[in-house]
Amino acid sequence: MRIAARGTSGVVGGVVRVVGVVVVALLTLAACAGAAPDPDATARVPVPAPPSDLEPQRTPAGPRVLLTGLEVPWGVAFLPDGDALVTERMSGAIMRVTPQGAATPVGTVAGVVARGEGGLLGIAVSPRFAADRTVFVYYTSAGDNRVVRLQVAPDGTVDGTAQTVVVSGIPAGSIHNGGGLTFGPDGFLYVATGEAGRRGPAQDLNDLGGKVLRLTPDGAPAPGNPFGTGVFTYGHRNVQGLAFGPGDRLYATEFGQNTYDEINLLTAGANYGWPTVEGIAGRPGLADPLLTWSTADASPSGMAYAGGSLWVGALRGERLWRVPLTPDGRVGTPEALYTGQFGRLRTVVASPDRSSLWVTTSNRDGRGSPAADDDRILVVPL
Repeated sequence: MRIAARGTSGVVGGVVRVVGVVVVALLTLAACAGAAPDPDATARVPVPAPPSDLEPQRTPAGPRVLLTGLEVPWGVAFLPDGDALVTERMSGAIMRVTPQGAATPVGTVAGVVARGEGGLLGIAVSPRFAADRTVFVYYTSAGDNRVVRLQVAPDGTVDGTAQTVVVSGIPAGSIHNGGGLTFGPDGFLYVATGEAGRRGPAQDLNDLGGKVLRLTPDGAPAPGNPFGTGVFTYGHRNVQGLAFGPGDRLYATEFGQNTYDEINLLTAGANYGWPTVEGIAGRPGLADPLLTWSTADASPSGMAYAGGSLWVGALRGERLWRVPLTPDGRVGTPEALYTGQFGRLRTVVASPDRSSLWVTTSNRDGRGSPAADDDRILVVPL
């Protein structure tokens, strides 16, 4: 894994960091939202990477509906055989879903308390699943958010009561519970937390809220972590999406407050500014986002990398964002897809062969307008 030194812009540790928003995209977004572009934001816009530096991009065909009738699907993780485990935030259930759309309940996680934005959230499959048959889930309990290990039995069922705690004490609240989980190319578990609406503790390195954690599968701080603890980055408001892109660079989605949502390129030990700043600040010691959007156009949740682009599910924005990346990490012009067609989009994961994306809707989460067949899993061909 490539871990760059701290910095806010420029070439850092061999990684070209692009700081700001893309002017073409921002003007397009403002037109869609019916709002004028912010002159302060457009004044700090680099030129997007030219198409010649990007992988050839084509607009994918319309999604097909794989599965209907789910109750706020939140996390999706693929097993080695190509089936996926899908968590339901409200029910605490784990479903096994085949690529053909057959769904089987395989277990319910004990202790899940689905209040506000909390409940059963992210899920990750162990990189050594063939040997250890272990999965990891992130959930809201009566007193905290936590990550636990669960075993998958030979018959495919999951005993949600037999839990091994990996990390507990992550602050929980009615909002901003984070919840993203992914294993990195380095074999360590990355955990995205929210600040639970408490703001200030996002800057406290002794508080687990508003952080991205890097842990061993047993929950110990991963070797090489910047502070000798589980904390990898801090100063986050609410991170739900994590994805590794070209060069093993780690990207994260970030919910803004009133003005700017973000994609950040995560750098070990970096401070991403919340609650001191929202969006681009240009202040020494704070890492500026790679890209920002109006909050009306995004509320970015899940994210995946495939086909030379980051793909981001937008809740309030009700669209799928494609953000092209060059091999050295520069950003092309973002493109909005399927705006308003499927409602709130939550999780985005790439299929094991990278031929498609699985995208979940989140219309039954209390903030959407559910259709009769919501919530759904959509398949986007690449």
